[in-house]
Amino acid sequence: MKKVYIKTFGCQMNDYDSAKIKALLGEDGYVATASPDDADLILVNTCSVREKPEHKLRSFIGEVRHHRERGARIGIAGCMAQHAGASLFKRYRKDVDLVFGPDHVPNVRELVQRTETERVLENSFLDNAAFAFVQETHSDGKVGAFVTIQKGCDNKCTFCIVPMTRGTEVSRPSAQILDEVRALVDQGVAEVTLIGQNVNSYGLKTDEKTFAELLYAVAELPGVERIRYTTSHPRDMGPDVVQAYRDLPQLTSHLHLPVQSGSDRMLKRMKRFYTRERYLEVVSDLRSARPGLSLTTDIIVGFPGETDADFDETMTLLEEVGFDGSFSFKYSPRPGTPALRLSDEPVLDRVAGERLKVFQKRQQELTLVSNKRDEGRVFDVLVEGPSRWDDDVMCGRTGTFKMVNFPGTADLIGTTVAVEITRGFTNTLRGELA
Repeated sequence: MKKVYIKTFGCQMNDYDSAKIKALLGEDGYVATASPDDADLILVNTCSVREKPEHKLRSFIGEVRHHRERGARIGIAGCMAQHAGASLFKRYRKDVDLVFGPDHVPNVRELVQRTETERVLENSFLDNAAFAFVQETHSDGKVGAFVTIQKGCDNKCTFCIVPMTRGTEVSRPSAQILDEVRALVDQGVAEVTLIGQNVNSYGLKTDEKTFAELLYAVAELPGVERIRYTTSHPRDMGPDVVQAYRDLPQLTSHLHLPVQSGSDRMLKRMKRFYTRERYLEVVSDLRSARPGLSLTTDIIVGFPGETDADFDETMTLLEEVGFDGSFSFKYSPRPGTPALRLSDEPVLDRVAGERLKVFQKRQQELTLVSNKRDEGRVFDVLVEGPSRWDDDVMCGRTGTFKMVNFPGTADLIGTTVAVEITRGFTNTLRGELA
């Protein structure tokens, strides 16, 4: 029996790719292991959206390189492998046997087999017509599953390296998507998360369904209790998707809607193609269609040329929308992105760090207020499994994507139960079966 260990950095797309890699290698007899110490194959699935994952890669390779002495093979996958494949192949020539980009995930079995006789580098983009989405039919006992609906991105946000690491946008045929959802539901999956770099533009380049039509089609499938999706671009949030929040009870009351900045000047320089006012209109429309909708977002501070006034506008947007949570980061220059050509002096790292602390502190306060507001309310919670710390405590998520811990037994896993919230904390809720 061969064992594979996969370390994943980055976004949900990378998590999804890692799951696909495990499933595909399973067809060749590989079993996933929780430690690289007994693995025959060690893979790290990389991210390159920010600089920090690159440091993590170097550290990880340093930790596992000695396993090659006992015959283990080591590979680098993901976005960093795509844009820096040749340099990684050269830099780690004594440590790494395989480097491949996201387009080659469907071919991972063949690539691994080739490493038995040679070092392998595959980071070319496949022709869109030749790209084959991997069909997933195993849930591994989980109550929720990701289903990819597209790959790549056609947007040209000046800070973003994704178009260079995942290629141009390709929509997956809806028939394949619906077949995969059916198979997962048959395996016990109750919650489906549709994923892509910009799901709202699904199908617009083809004769396929629109994204809204896809949501309705998935909702019609028996056994689908909850539908989520990520990631959305505010520019492409149309009235048909807003209407879906009125019509589809399966569509959960949570949306991650990245805004990046509250300043029109910064949004223009980022090439986001919407204004602060337009973003607020979208938020208003969504909350009108689904009262109580929970919103989370992405924020970049310290983008080239950002002034104190620009940052103040981001802070006032945080207050006006009242985000329940956010992923916030200091701007990180990425190779090949248009932002590198901006003539402004970079924002001092010290200044960007101070702004990030201010933003995150206020976001934590707002998140706690939101969670405290839920105390005494009863939510339908989809039970995912036992707590990491106590087998007598179950955990699951509300329709607003908040994690709830409550006393319960394992027979509740996979079911939806009513839970009354007793305490709200910054990161989680605590409750009791209602």
